[in-house]
Amino acid sequence: MPLTPSYTREKNPLDTASALALGWLHTARFLTTAAQLHQLLALQVPEIAFVGRSNAGKSTAINTLTQQNRLAFASKTPGRTQHINLFALGRRGQTDAVLADLPGYGYAAVPQADKLRWQQVMVNYLLTRANLAAVVMLCDPRHGIKELDEALLEVIRPRVEQGLPFLVLLTKADKLNRSEQAKALSIARLQAGGGDVMLFSALKRQGVAEAACWLRARVEQAGGPEQALA
Repeated sequence: MPLTPSYTREKNPLDTASALALGWLHTARFLTTAAQLHQLLALQVPEIAFVGRSNAGKSTAINTLTQQNRLAFASKTPGRTQHINLFALGRRGQTDAVLADLPGYGYAAVPQADKLRWQQVMVNYLLTRANLAAVVMLCDPRHGIKELDEALLEVIRPRVEQGLPFLVLLTKADKLNRSEQAKALSIARLQAGGGDVMLFSALKRQGVAEAACWLRARVEQAGGPEQALA
């Protein structure tokens, strides 16, 4: 009687990597908040900054990636994030990396003095934060990379030329059909000037696993503790 071969389903390496990355991000917890750069803790672990125009979906993206509903405060009122908020990653009792949620920019209803103060704090942070390991810029693909986004990319260009990785995350991708998504992706890649670009939808979970793996890889690249990423 011929033997019937038995097949075992092998794990997809991408699925395994995604599960590890998402599990690691789920350890995120609030660390501290600061209105000025000098108020921030000086840290030695890799730090990844999230930046973007007001209402681009920054807080929602952080909550989706960490699988927590209210880690970052997501408001329908643009300009609500007025401080640099840090979130620690790692098993209890240790911090292996940090996510930084920076104030949104470009919201017209914010008083000019506040707007300028936030922008200066953000610029100083991006230029001088010693442990900055990567930057994630969130952008609504329906509007594309606008003038203020381009100005931010210019701010970090010297550090990018020295090897700082950055990712343009096109949020709210579910608002576009497939051809519109492809077009937005193509245009953003041209404008990003060497950075990575991904489509992302918190609602449809599009790009969530890929973005999680990107963040994990940047921490590994910066020399984050191996035990946190194993």
